[in-house]
Amino acid sequence: MTNKAKEQAEERNIAAAAKCREGHSFPPKLTGWELYKSLGSPKHVVAPMVDQSELAWRILSRRYNADLCYTPMFNAKLFAKEEKYREEHWTGLKQGLGSGGPNDRPLVVQFCANDPEYLLQAALMVAPYCDAIDINLGCPQHIARRGHYGSFLMEDWPLIASLISTLHKHLPIPVTAKIRVFPEVEKTIEYAKMVVEAGAQILVVHGRLREMKGHLTGIADWEKIRLVQEAVSHQVPVIANGNILYYEDVARCLEKTGCAGVMSAEGNLYNPAIFTPGHPEAWKLAEEYLTICNEVDTKLAYIRGHLFKIFRPALNIYTDMRAELGMSSSLEKMWDVTRRMKDLLIRDAETSRMNGESFEGRVDDKGYPILPHWLSQPYFRPPLAEPKAKQPNSETADSTATSAKRTADESAHRDDDGDAASVKTGTPSTQQKKVKKTKVLPNLCHNPGCLNTFSAKCSHQRCKNCCRHHQQETNTFDCEPHVIRVLKAQQQEQPPVSEQKLDLPRVDSQEAIGAVALEGMVSPTPPLTDSLDSINSKHERCTIL
Repeated sequence: MTNKAKEQAEERNIAAAAKCREGHSFPPKLTGWELYKSLGSPKHVVAPMVDQSELAWRILSRRYNADLCYTPMFNAKLFAKEEKYREEHWTGLKQGLGSGGPNDRPLVVQFCANDPEYLLQAALMVAPYCDAIDINLGCPQHIARRGHYGSFLMEDWPLIASLISTLHKHLPIPVTAKIRVFPEVEKTIEYAKMVVEAGAQILVVHGRLREMKGHLTGIADWEKIRLVQEAVSHQVPVIANGNILYYEDVARCLEKTGCAGVMSAEGNLYNPAIFTPGHPEAWKLAEEYLTICNEVDTKLAYIRGHLFKIFRPALNIYTDMRAELGMSSSLEKMWDVTRRMKDLLIRDAETSRMNGESFEGRVDDKGYPILPHWLSQPYFRPPLAEPKAKQPNSETADSTATSAKRTADESAHRDDDGDAASVKTGTPSTQQKKVKKTKVLPNLCHNPGCLNTFSAKCSHQRCKNCCRHHQQETNTFDCEPHVIRVLKAQQQEQPPVSEQKLDLPRVDSQEAIGAVALEGMVSPTPPLTDSLDSINSKHERCTIL
């Protein structure tokens, strides 16, 4: 950007900030520890989670001792440019309404961005209705790589400094940041110092590397968080993020890291009462959440996703209820599933009590509590299956000794995965020949507008999801290749589809810009039946941010 362009951008930023101040009154802008104290010195913080930390969920979390909540991550450029996007993610903003009003405070709004001007424009729109603006520097998902935001800005320190300093200079409320760590401790500390010096007034440190996500999430490094806290806590408070699975982990994390507070994402999703001692019954949390959703307009996709996580241990047992929850297309149907789950879980708890079962003090081989399926509890990802070793046949066995004697030049020719690549040495007869794979042109699904390929044996010549909807529309049920049998059972209980008004869940535009499981969000376990593949793909994301 030329000097003239920078000057013009600065003039626009000054004008936008002045216009915001004219229309609203703001208290004195606080920094560092003064800001932290004004927020009530929060120790229990609910993380920003895409499609998961919406208003209804924040209300529920605050009832169970959450001191500070973050909104889901918003895309700053879309928020600044598209009115439809703003209305979808901040109802009433056009009318000058806060997300949840005074009962939804203190509140931090998080944006992902790579353009300082768009970031400021978006932040100014919500500044009157929140206490701080947070910049997402920790999202590790592939959509963040493509969009060049989140943790994929970690190597672009000048851009990060520009994003933070622009808000710090022009925004009438403070700016904060959420980061991940580098493999090197020294680089992590220098990175944190740079973020603070640029103007971040609270620093959230997620103690995982950018590569640690999904099944590779692993354990967050509290020691790195502690070292960052020691390096910058004289300027700003540091909040630790990672490894908060149980209420007891909160105190352990505060002791080990010395941080001012802890942030929970994944732990909060599976137990919104994680900041309260004990393990409440899952059905009680589900009913309380749905009661809030009766009063607060909440997207069905969000509600369904939360119920899947609250009931996860029980749904692994009652798989038929899992299918019904996935097919629920209204709040009333979700209430019905919840009430039936309640009856089943109460029955199981009573049977267990009568049988003399006790879970008190029971732990697994890693020391984690063993809890019954009717109680809320964290989710542990199953370990990845180890790749099966190839059994050498008689021909390859004889060549083992020869391959071990390859020259240094030959062994240097390796591909990115560390496997031996084709080496052009020796006679043509000894060279490894690559077999060209025949390209097969895909057969597109016969559903108009769908770009997926149809399943080879599907009689309707559609992909699995379109096959299901086609059967609903044509009142023709069962597709053996797709193992779809749930719809036939529904047909026996419900009137024909032609007499029903289908209210299928609408795809949220946030998914279009990033189906991101903000840090700490989890990857789903494989579905228990093949018929649930398409149902669960939208509603079991998981990640942290």
